[in-house]
Amino acid sequence: MGEFELIRHFFAAAPCAQGGDGVALGIGDDCALLALPAGQQLAVSTDTLVAGVHFPDPADPLLLGQRALAVAASDLAAMGASPLGFTLALTLPSVAEGWLQPFAEGLNRMARQCGLSLIGGDTTRGPLSLTVTVFGAVPAGQALLRSGAQPGDLLCVGGVLGDAAGALPLVLGQAQAPAAVAGPLLAHYWSPPPQFGLGQALRGRATAAMDISDGLLADCGHIASASRVALALQLEALPLSPALLAFCGHHGAQNAALTGGDDYVLVFSLPRQHLASLQADGWPVHVVGQVAVGQGVSLLDGAGRDITPAVRGYQHFRETP
Repeated sequence: MGEFELIRHFFAAAPCAQGGDGVALGIGDDCALLALPAGQQLAVSTDTLVAGVHFPDPADPLLLGQRALAVAASDLAAMGASPLGFTLALTLPSVAEGWLQPFAEGLNRMARQCGLSLIGGDTTRGPLSLTVTVFGAVPAGQALLRSGAQPGDLLCVGGVLGDAAGALPLVLGQAQAPAAVAGPLLAHYWSPPPQFGLGQALRGRATAAMDISDGLLADCGHIASASRVALALQLEALPLSPALLAFCGHHGAQNAALTGGDDYVLVFSLPRQHLASLQADGWPVHVVGQVAVGQGVSLLDGAGRDITPAVRGYQHFRETP
């Protein structure tokens, strides 16, 4: 099977590639065409997942298809954007229909869940890697940025933390757990739901936002740097799931939440007056700290002592001893 037959058979014919709102022209020409409503800006983000770095190799292709799109789409949610479409650049060591069919199915499932249309991409031969570029629309001037946090704001997250990091030993086959414990953890690792609704609800409310991919402490550092403020997190305020606590214990669950990464939950600064209305609307908003004058990120225990760890999250190319 050649490149173009592969694209036609597994991707161009998929339900998610049949166009949708905002897609004027999809797969088939040299470029796709997106039609933005008046007063909207285009939000664009690219994520690359490499076998053995971002996911185990081998991995279940259906689950991998879901995860590849979900983690890219989370960036749109973090900007408060509405989803439009995505492209896929797929590098494969060989053409294996038994791998491609479930991968395409998983990709399509997540695309339909997110409301994203597949509008183009590329395939090539090489070590397995997946590059997904997502496109969304946001009202002009209302995108959520990292740079607006203000002293006095609350620091909040949009759900429980650490489940994906807690799942990693299960994903790698290094540990086992009962289904009631393993199921929720593995679901969050392989299919983290992008928080589009929450991101859009935060427009005009949150002063800064991003999604958590490299760990809460590390990603809060980006907000602190961009906003030129200090963020103080409270250790005991971290929202932890029963499954994570059962699998890792309290201390292990806290470490997973702080530095583990792969949560794809929104972290944002919020003026205090908006907290009650968001919670009343049913959004899973948890206050984990506050914004102050200064710079950097600190972690405080129940007595107010600074217990910030030296390693705060995942970084590519970090030198190791």
